[in-house]
Amino acid sequence: MKASDYIVSFFEQRGVNVVFGYIGGMITHLVDSLGQNDKMRYIQTYHEQTAAIAAEGYAIESGKFGVAICTSGPGVTNMMTGIADAFFGSIPVIFISGQVNTYEYKYDKPIRQQGFQEMEVVNVVKPITKYAVLLDKPEDIRYELEKAVYIATHGRKGPVAIDLPMNISRAEIDPEKLRGYNPEDEKKSNIPMEEIVKLIENAKRPIILLGGGAAGDGVDVKINKLLAESHIPVITSLMGRGIIDETYPHYVGMVGSYGNRCANMAVAKADLLIALGSRMDTRQTGAMYQEFLKDGKIIHVDLDENELDYHRLENRLKVHASVEDFLNALDKESIAFKDYSTWNAWITKLKENYSQDKEVERFVDNKAPYQLLQRLNEISKEGDVFTADVGQNQMWSAQTLKLKKGQRFVNSGGLAPMGFAMPAAIGIAFANPRKTVYCVTGDGGFHMAIQSMLTIAQYNLNIIVVVINNSALGMITQFQHLYFNDRMFGTTKAGGFVNPELKSLAKAYGVNYSEFTSETLNEFEAIEGPGMINYVVSGLTTVSPKLEYNKPIDKPSPQLPEDEYQRVMNCLNLL
Repeated sequence: MKASDYIVSFFEQRGVNVVFGYIGGMITHLVDSLGQNDKMRYIQTYHEQTAAIAAEGYAIESGKFGVAICTSGPGVTNMMTGIADAFFGSIPVIFISGQVNTYEYKYDKPIRQQGFQEMEVVNVVKPITKYAVLLDKPEDIRYELEKAVYIATHGRKGPVAIDLPMNISRAEIDPEKLRGYNPEDEKKSNIPMEEIVKLIENAKRPIILLGGGAAGDGVDVKINKLLAESHIPVITSLMGRGIIDETYPHYVGMVGSYGNRCANMAVAKADLLIALGSRMDTRQTGAMYQEFLKDGKIIHVDLDENELDYHRLENRLKVHASVEDFLNALDKESIAFKDYSTWNAWITKLKENYSQDKEVERFVDNKAPYQLLQRLNEISKEGDVFTADVGQNQMWSAQTLKLKKGQRFVNSGGLAPMGFAMPAAIGIAFANPRKTVYCVTGDGGFHMAIQSMLTIAQYNLNIIVVVINNSALGMITQFQHLYFNDRMFGTTKAGGFVNPELKSLAKAYGVNYSEFTSETLNEFEAIEGPGMINYVVSGLTTVSPKLEYNKPIDKPSPQLPEDEYQRVMNCLNLL
C-alpha cells in the first residue's frame, strides 16, 4: 500500500472527510491519494493560510480535528499564520507539509539548503505547535499519525505538524506491520471540592465567567444544569461567546477591554468569580489587574497548569482540571446556593440601563456599524453561525450579536490575524453544509483573504460575506485618534490605505452582490449564499465602550459621570 493512500485512509477512518490545501510538488502524492478516495474531499483553497484557518473552522464546527496540507518551503511559511492561530486558539489541527526527498535533505550539514524549496520545518514551528516531527521513516507512519491525533485532541488541544518527505509519501508499506502509538495514562484531576463548595456557599454575589476552554461536546448541557439549579449570572470572554444559549435570563454580556459596560460593572461588584476555561488576560481584567475583583475571590478552572501557575492575579483558588471534569465533580456535591434574587435584580437593572443598545444610543456618533449588527440579530435564525474577522468589526459583532439557540460565534482572540473570518467560514460550511454562515469582516480583513471568495463560489457554500466597508483600518484610526493627534498614516485614503471596487470583485468571483448603507438597511433580508454584502459606512468609526490603559475594568471610556457611577454601584447595598 502506498504511504499517501494509508494517510488518507487513516483520516477517513476517524471521520475526517475533508482536507484543505494548496497543491505543490512535494505534496502531490497526498493530493493524488485524496482525489482517488471517493469518501474524502480535497478542497482547493488558493492560499495555504486559507487552508490552515479553514481546517480550524472545520475542527471547531465538527468537534473533530481538522487537516491542512501544503508543499515545502513557501507553502509552509504561508501556512504558519494558521498554525500559530490554532496554537493560541487551542484548536486541534493536523498540519502536513511536503518536504524534499530524504536523500536531498540537508539534515545536520552546515548549509542553508540542499534541495529545491527545502526548509527545516520542525524547529521553525516547534514554538507554535504541541508536537512537530520529520516523518522520515516509512515504518513510523502509523505511530506518528496516531501520536499526532492524540496530542492534538487531548489535554489543552492544539496543532501538530508533520513534515513529510516526498519519497516517504510514495513509499510502499505493509499496514499490518506498522507499530502503533500507546499514550501514557492521563493524570486525574485533583479538584479541591471542600474549599470550592465553601466559597460558593458563602458568596452573596457570585458570577460565572465562560471562556473558550469551556467549549466542548456536552459541556453546555452541564453548564445549563448548573445555571438552572443556581440562577448564578453569567458573563463571557470574547472566546466564550455562544457556549450557552444567551437568552438565559441572567446572562449579562461580554467582559473585557471592549466588553459590554453592564458586564464590566457587574464583575466589579461580584464577591466570587467562577472562571471556567478562561486565561483572564489583561484584555479581560484590564491593565490595572490589581483592581480586578480585589475584594473578592476567584475560582480559576483551567486545563493548562502553566496558565494557572504563571498568572498575575493572586486572589485565586487554582483548579487544574477540564471544565467538564470540574462540572461533573460539582454536580456530585449538594451545594446550598443562596437566594440571589437581589443580586440578579440589580444586574437586570444594570442591563436595562447599560446594555450595548443603550451604549450605542448614548455614546456612539456614527451608529451605522452597530445598526448592521442589530439587523443581523433580526434576520438570523437559530443554528446560524457567525464568524468575525479582526478589528472593529470583531468588537462590534462581539458586543452586539445576541446569540440565539444553537448559534455559534467564531473569531480569533489569541493571534488575531486579519483575514481570519472567510477561511474559518469555509471550514465551518464544509463541516456542516446545512447551516448558514454569516462572515462579518472589515474591508481590510476582506482584502487580506480575498482569494477565499473563489473557494466559496467554487463549492457553492452557504456563506454570506458581510463587508463593513468604512474605507479605513478603523481599530487603528481609533488608536491614532486617542494617542497620535489624528495622524492617520496607513489607515485612511489620505494616509495611503485604499480599497478595491467590491462589486467588480463579486462579479469576478461569481457570487451574488448586494450593497447597503444605514439608510437602506431595512431592505437587507436573509439570503442564501454564496453572497457578498457591501455595507458602506461613511466617516470614521469607533468601538464603545473601550477600556483605556490606566483605568479599572468597570470604568471604560467614555466614562460615566462619577456621581452616576457611584449611584449605580452603591444602590445594590440598598436593594
